[in-house]
Amino acid sequence: MEAESDAANIKSEEANLENQDLSFLQATVSAFLSENGWYLLILGVGVYLLIQHLSKKRPNQDQNSTSAASQDAMSVVRRQEALEASRRKMQAELDAKAAEFKEKQQRVEEEKRRQKIEMWESIQEGKSYKGNVKLAQNTDEAAGSSTVLKPKTDKKPLRSSGYNPLSGGGGGGGTCSWRPGRRGPSAGG
Repeated sequence: MEAESDAANIKSEEANLENQDLSFLQATVSAFLSENGWYLLILGVGVYLLIQHLSKKRPNQDQNSTSAASQDAMSVVRRQEALEASRRKMQAELDAKAAEFKEKQQRVEEEKRRQKIEMWESIQEGKSYKGNVKLAQNTDEAAGSSTVLKPKTDKKPLRSSGYNPLSGGGGGGGTCSWRPGRRGPSAGG
């Protein structure tokens, strides 16, 4: 019998679950809305206004970001062009210096070749060539050095008079001299 009663209870619970509607939910929601209805309405309006405000702002940000990106791209292109122009200018200066150096080297080589020819001719004639070689070396050294030597000057003492402030003596012309005071107890009393 117990088995029959258990089976009947299970069937009745299943029937209650199947036939049960959502009226309990309706009662709960209506109680919640009656207590907090105004707060929910104000919250809903606030969210709506916030969404409207953000949607207005968003297209402006997209336009600003695209214009800023295009300005950044333009400035990058300008900087790269300026850098390339600077590089070309520096390369042109370097090429000019290299050409000048090459010409100078060719002149030096030509001068050396000319001196060797003169030396050979003087040897063939039976003249001394050592003097000519020394003269040529001096001119090469003078042309090669870019610094100019200054003639030596005589070093004179800074003070011509014999004044020495540490000696305490005259010589400087002053009559004032300082002497330390006496040591010992004071005379006052």
